[in-house]
Amino acid sequence: MTNGDPQEGIKITLDDLAKVHVADRGPGPIIQAEPGSRSYGTITEASGQAPAVEKEKGSLLLQGWFYLGVAGLVGALLGWAICEPGFVDDARSNRWGNLMLVPVLVALMTLGFGIAESLVERSAKKALIRTALALPLGMVLGFVFYFMANIVFGVAVGIVAQLGVQSARNPAFWIARALAWTIFGAAGGVVYGIVGQSYKKGKFGVLGGLLGAGIGGILFDPIAMATGGPSAALSRAVGFAIFGLATGSMMGIVESALKDRWFYVTSGPLAGKQFILYKPQTSIGSDQQSDIYLFKDPAILPVHAFLTANGARMTLHANGPVFVSGSPVSSRVLLDGDLVQIGRYTFRYKENLRS
Repeated sequence: MTNGDPQEGIKITLDDLAKVHVADRGPGPIIQAEPGSRSYGTITEASGQAPAVEKEKGSLLLQGWFYLGVAGLVGALLGWAICEPGFVDDARSNRWGNLMLVPVLVALMTLGFGIAESLVERSAKKALIRTALALPLGMVLGFVFYFMANIVFGVAVGIVAQLGVQSARNPAFWIARALAWTIFGAAGGVVYGIVGQSYKKGKFGVLGGLLGAGIGGILFDPIAMATGGPSAALSRAVGFAIFGLATGSMMGIVESALKDRWFYVTSGPLAGKQFILYKPQTSIGSDQQSDIYLFKDPAILPVHAFLTANGARMTLHANGPVFVSGSPVSSRVLLDGDLVQIGRYTFRYKENLRS
């Protein structure tokens, strides 16, 4: 630098710069706010960043194969308990218990499948609506599918009888029963899709129901022989319980295995649950009828955000504060692995799109 005279000036060399030393005074003092006073942050805080949320361990109770399996088991046992007093061990009997056992059992299983997810998500309103839909629908389909299953069972038993099978102790007879009972599993899948308002959900439910009911059907007679003893009622109770458990669990397993897009909850009250994204538009918010109902957070709006599917693209639209990978967004196309934060909830967006 010079003071205007080209002949005079201050010359600073590299050696002079190397000798400069700046004392490290450390961070400035932290000023604590008075109790009850309002804090507006500090200039060192980054604006627009997502609040820190601790990752929580997921619960077994939130796994689809688990709660659908329990729903099937409970529904089957309730159906048996209602009709067993009127049931007699005579295949030709027309007593009310014999006529109503399987239809009532199927109706209560389908009811369980229809409302299980709503109960897990703690949406009482959604559970009531689905009960009003699933119970009559399950009863009607229970009778329709019972009639169809009897036809299949009669044909299958006739075929194995021609092969020389005359006893329920023969594995060929077990297969005949399993083929007939797959129809009951299909009924559960149909209701599951209808109350979930998704064709794809119903398709996966039917496939899982077919597999699970087939497993339950093939195990029914061996279980009955193992637990029969002096009480045929006990053998029916155990056999139907296994049937319901297998049907529900396989529905959950198939649905999870074949899913295309989903939100996995990594933190919040529902940590460990996955929301499979079936619909063209999925609502997220504190309204109990939201597709993804978020509770215990007053900062979340009734419809806080929604997702729209357009071909291979899934777009997130925000009506309230939403962060994707730590940055605030109003609208964004999600990529596999994105971390989405809404209030105290954090989701991992995953996709497995098949060509």
